[in-house]
Amino acid sequence: MDFNVKKIVKDAGAAISRVVQMTEEKLGTSEKTELDAHFENLWDRADNTRNWTEKLVRNTEAVLIPNPGNRIEDFIYEKIDKKRPSRLSNLEYLGLDMIEAGNMFGPGTAYGSSLIKVGQWEQKLGQNERDFIGSAAMCFTQPLRKFLDTEMKTILKEKNLLETKRLDLDACKNRVRKARSMLGQPTAERDLRIAQSEFDRQAEITKLLLEGIGSSHAAHQRCLLEFVETQARFYSQCTTIMTDLQRELASMSSMPGVDPNSPINPKNEWNNEMRKARVIYDYDAQDTTEMSLMANEIIMVKELGDKPNEDYLYGERGHQKGKVPRAFLEFIS
Repeated sequence: MDFNVKKIVKDAGAAISRVVQMTEEKLGTSEKTELDAHFENLWDRADNTRNWTEKLVRNTEAVLIPNPGNRIEDFIYEKIDKKRPSRLSNLEYLGLDMIEAGNMFGPGTAYGSSLIKVGQWEQKLGQNERDFIGSAAMCFTQPLRKFLDTEMKTILKEKNLLETKRLDLDACKNRVRKARSMLGQPTAERDLRIAQSEFDRQAEITKLLLEGIGSSHAAHQRCLLEFVETQARFYSQCTTIMTDLQRELASMSSMPGVDPNSPINPKNEWNNEMRKARVIYDYDAQDTTEMSLMANEIIMVKELGDKPNEDYLYGERGHQKGKVPRAFLEFIS
């Protein structure tokens, strides 16, 4: 490997000169070239933009993905440029558990069927939430992150380079002031002119980049408005889903022509055919001829014989059969 010894020595000398200049500035023994007020205002705006954009992105992601472990996982997959595996939302997990519980309690029971129905709608809510998270990331957090990773990094890089040029310039100014012989002074003045030119050029480049922050603000505002529209659409869809669920549950519990709070009684006019009835209270069978009941379950019932019995009906639940107390039941069809 070839080494450019002169370049290495020159770079090392420049680095030492910058350290010395910075140290003298800290001690107050050396003057520092100050940037103009307009430049400082531009830099303050850019720095505030960077700090607040980082905070907004961080807080928005915390709202969209409350689980910090999931956020870390997403960050790792993003850094290794690998697609994140599909992950169900908490609402979808809740919906699955409700459906499983409803099947365990029995789809034929009021509670079981309600659990299944609510579980299905919770899954819809969860899918809707996942779609919202993806849309919000695409229209808001991702553009802001891209700004931080590209434009802002470029500005910081050029600003750091400007600080280096500023240290070189001030070091040259000190050398000119300290030059005692006519032989050394021309060289120092030449170096000063070069350093001043490089500093002015870098200051102009950095200023142009800083002035571009205004355009970034306009772009971020468009992202913000799109985020609000996405969020409004999400909540509207959630309201629609929950309204539909309320309507479904109401239709499941409605019993046309029958007061749901009134138990089945012998005065009801009906043919001696099997009909659906909801259990009002739990009931433990008194002997082998009776059938135990669980509140809110749905069973099939009919009269025990040709004449109505004031106390009992004949009931069936799957393969289970037996007498059931009339007062513990209500018609649903």
